[in-house]
Amino acid sequence: MDIESIISALNNPVRRRILEWLKDRSNFPPSLPEHADLDGVCVAYIQEKAGLSQSTISNYMGVLKQAGLVVSERHGQWTFYRRNESNIQAFLTAMEQELLKP
Repeated sequence: MDIESIISALNNPVRRRILEWLKDRSNFPPSLPEHADLDGVCVAYIQEKAGLSQSTISNYMGVLKQAGLVVSERHGQWTFYRRNESNIQAFLTAMEQELLKP
């Protein structure tokens, strides 16, 4: 785990908000019927909710993915993202050990 890249990824309020939104699938419109059995949220829904350009959201999601905070899956022309809960928890544990424990 690269703590510095995670901190850098979290140093943007929109990227933090995206991680927050991804905690609950109901923050986004329902999946299309052909995607109902897939985990994650289509990048187009993330873009729509954020109100930012496709290129900006693609960049943000790339930063979050490179930091290990999200996982992506490609299905045809669609990319779906979900939180990487184990990496998020590992980061929080590392921060707790570094900053709080004597």
